[in-house]
Amino acid sequence: MKRWTVLMLFLALCSVLAACGGETTSGETGSEEAQNEVYEIRVAHLVNEEQSTHVALLDFKERVEERTDGRVQIKIYPSGSLYPSDREAIEAVQMGNLEMTIPAVAPLAGFNSKFMVFDLPFLFETKEAAYRALDGELGQTLLEDLRNDGLRGLVFAENGFRHITNNRGPIEEPSDLEGLKFRTMENPVHTDTFRALGANASPFSFGELYTALQQGTYDAMESPVSLIYTSKFYEVQDYLTLSGHFYAATIMLMNEDYFNSLPEDIQQILQEEAETYRGEQRQLADQQDNEWLQTLKDEGMKVNELTVEQKQAFIEATKSVYDAYADEIGADLIEMARQANQ
Repeated sequence: MKRWTVLMLFLALCSVLAACGGETTSGETGSEEAQNEVYEIRVAHLVNEEQSTHVALLDFKERVEERTDGRVQIKIYPSGSLYPSDREAIEAVQMGNLEMTIPAVAPLAGFNSKFMVFDLPFLFETKEAAYRALDGELGQTLLEDLRNDGLRGLVFAENGFRHITNNRGPIEEPSDLEGLKFRTMENPVHTDTFRALGANASPFSFGELYTALQQGTYDAMESPVSLIYTSKFYEVQDYLTLSGHFYAATIMLMNEDYFNSLPEDIQQILQEEAETYRGEQRQLADQQDNEWLQTLKDEGMKVNELTVEQKQAFIEATKSVYDAYADEIGADLIEMARQANQ
């Protein structure tokens, strides 16, 4: 009887040890099953296949799939083919209906109000200042805060400085915007900025904007050079003013729970390749801006650039926007962003 009891205890102990040895926690890579599983990442964005976001994303896809030996498969949906607006794509990622999107940062204000700091008018004097803010302490602070909203921000990338287009005439002073039916992004800071300048401003979905401009629903809009060119807005807008009123970043977003469910080695590869994507995309975006601005002129757009004195009048006219949003954004975040100009 004693021998039988010892044998039973020994077998029970072996069973427990075997069970413990086979367990893996989420994100670990030890099991053979985790090593063989294929993870699909669907990426939806609004821009067309010429624009730098998409071009650099193709390289990101290739590198990730190669480094993971095909364990990650990335499928890209450009040109708003899945969702017609950034807001809807972000919502889909947040809800877990989509794994990744690369939207403009501005619509994120509807999900996390702290991100409105990047939408304050005339905040960054140069692209380099914007990079210091986005890639430094301010950007990292906001990316970490975004996880509370079910979103994982991998990196910030670029759409570039935004400029004004319209069908009435050159915009040289704030009064030139008076009464214009003006489309803005789905972001309250953007809308309030152009209302402060006298425009009849309201938000509208990007996917339907060309038709709205063509039909006269809107007289004017604002956008980076790259999107004015790739979306052919030059066909329905006559004047382009290089105002540089907002610096427009993009962000590579994933669903937080999905990211955390991936094996740790895949998480690391995604983060590393996202950082490579950031550098490549920004460089390409800058190159495209220079090339396509000339193309817009060749296509017949009448282009003017604000002088330092003219821009100062716009800065003065939009100071009220800072006062209106200081409490909601946080004075500390605004000051951190401004420090990037030094």
